[in-house]
Amino acid sequence: MKQKEDLRIVFMGTPEFAVTILDRIVSDGYNVVGCVTVPDKPAGRGQKIHESAVKQYAAEKNLNILQPEKLKSPEFIEELSQLHADVFVVVAFRMLPEVIWKMPPLGTFNLHGSLLPNYRGAAPINWAVINGETETGVTTFFLNEEIDTGEIILQEKMSIGENETAGEVHDRMMYLGAQTVVATLDLIQRGNTSPEKQVTTHAFRPAPKLFREDCKINLNCSAQEVHNQVRGLSPYPAAWILLKHSTSEIKKTLKIYKTICHIEKGSYTGKFLKENKQLFLPLEDGKIEIVELQLEGKKRMTAQDFLQGFPVEEWEVDELT
Repeated sequence: MKQKEDLRIVFMGTPEFAVTILDRIVSDGYNVVGCVTVPDKPAGRGQKIHESAVKQYAAEKNLNILQPEKLKSPEFIEELSQLHADVFVVVAFRMLPEVIWKMPPLGTFNLHGSLLPNYRGAAPINWAVINGETETGVTTFFLNEEIDTGEIILQEKMSIGENETAGEVHDRMMYLGAQTVVATLDLIQRGNTSPEKQVTTHAFRPAPKLFREDCKINLNCSAQEVHNQVRGLSPYPAAWILLKHSTSEIKKTLKIYKTICHIEKGSYTGKFLKENKQLFLPLEDGKIEIVELQLEGKKRMTAQDFLQGFPVEEWEVDELT
């Protein structure tokens, strides 16, 4: 059995989510011999060179950084092999070619933000909230030829609050993920893993990449379904509706970030309802109270601030489909 400091680990990841996991691995005394992340690239209005969150952290900790343009390049494969890693840990990174994930003798495992096999895909947190799930979790699994289908090592569950957004679930999940990755490394270090094959059923739910049309609010849905869609797309990429002016051809996109669901009878569809300093969108079975929103060309704000400068009575929702 290897000691923690003798288990040679290569970590692969990009965003802040991955940094939380990497920091826990380092803090627990594991030997990270390399960090693989995306190449630097220009971003923003000034096109300043942007470094990934993982690179920034790795540089602060004086960890070895690798930034391949192409994962299949012979130069990168050789550089990676020279690290003599025992295991690769993958968190929020690119799809790896077989020559990479098969390299370490103790395997390559990934952290996924769902209880696999449910919510395989690029947006597991978003879709779990959109679908109204009350529970999700994290899974570590060994990589194989197909995305998110490898044998499961560990799973840990977490609840989803009835008004919790995808962003809030994401932030809590980072810490559960860090705990689960370290627990997985502990098993691998002791040689105690007992991976299990994934079993899918007819109730399996996928989590494909989100596109703009997935974010358009369908006002023919129930109030609860619309509320869940808003939560599941907040803060990014954000649910939206198209507004049209009652006496002109002007149309504007309205992004909605936070809502409260009110179930009641006798509501109408299509037009806003303004009550005191609150903004509501009536639906067939209730109404959605809009709490935070962003009008096209404006900054994100509360509904109260929005109502101070926007003549909501002159606008209605376009395309009720």
